[in-house]
Amino acid sequence: MSYKITKYLLLCLSWFLLFYYKESISDFIVYQLFSLPLESDFSDTLWFFIHIFLKISLLLVLIIFLAGIVRSYFSPEKTSKALEGKTLLAGNIFASLLGVVTPFCSCSAIPLFLGFVEAGIPIGVTFSFLIAAPMINEVAVIMLFSLFGWKVGVIYMVAGLTIAILSGWIIGKLKLERWLQDWVLNAKFGNSEIDSQYMNMHSRISIGVQAVKDIISKIWVYLILGIAIGAIVHGYVPEDYLASLMSKSHWYSVPFSVLIGVPLYSCSAGAVPIASALIEKGVPVGTALAFMMSVIAISLPELIILKKVLKLPFILTFVGIIAIGIMLVGYLLNFIL
Repeated sequence: MSYKITKYLLLCLSWFLLFYYKESISDFIVYQLFSLPLESDFSDTLWFFIHIFLKISLLLVLIIFLAGIVRSYFSPEKTSKALEGKTLLAGNIFASLLGVVTPFCSCSAIPLFLGFVEAGIPIGVTFSFLIAAPMINEVAVIMLFSLFGWKVGVIYMVAGLTIAILSGWIIGKLKLERWLQDWVLNAKFGNSEIDSQYMNMHSRISIGVQAVKDIISKIWVYLILGIAIGAIVHGYVPEDYLASLMSKSHWYSVPFSVLIGVPLYSCSAGAVPIASALIEKGVPVGTALAFMMSVIAISLPELIILKKVLKLPFILTFVGIIAIGIMLVGYLLNFIL
């Protein structure tokens, strides 16, 4: 057996053991290594942090690795070509689904946007892709399923796709091309596509490993911060306070959650644990998910990046359409659940 195969098998075994014994590891660290009492706010907070960190980080490593292999069959150029010729609602649906299976973070908005514009893809179709890609990526989906269960995970995916499809369709109908920055319309960009048809599996595995390194290196701070905030909320924030602030009975709870989510900058790795802790404290699911969607889809730093390619009226229209969609989803989920 070759060295590389042995290494991969050992890594797989290590992953399985850590994931299977994550609760025992959390118990050992909190109650034996640190000798903390069984029932205290601090020990409960620390146990929650360690347990959720192990659970999420191990799942992220696995899913990002697999997604990296899948992504080796795609490229921004191939994605752009796949979107060419698609118009109106059919194009928005196709673009949103493509955004899910070929996810790019919001930081990729500018180069992707420029490539799509050059290819002549309608603006609305482009935005369906760019909304779906960060909102319904593999990180968000696996964390939602692991923390909230399959029902909430499926509802979130359907809601996110609906927002992406309808928002892109509305943007296309509004004919907002006149509010692109002038240099975007005049720019020409070369095609840098590298054909991956002849890659062998070892090369694709290497790409998967590199994807884990690249993505984890970018999100680990937000992951730790998000889980830490979620743990503090879980252990210390009074349930009655949050429940009263974001109760179903208050009409403003959903808009309020969207409003406070916009200036916060976090990827899904940081936003999902906070939403999970809010739900545990009695905040309605729709309100918590509306907060999470606003953090992921319309965060202030992303809007600053988009300002380089969009004029202010376009950005305000973009934010307004997505915010309304998120609020409607929040109200609907609160009504259903």
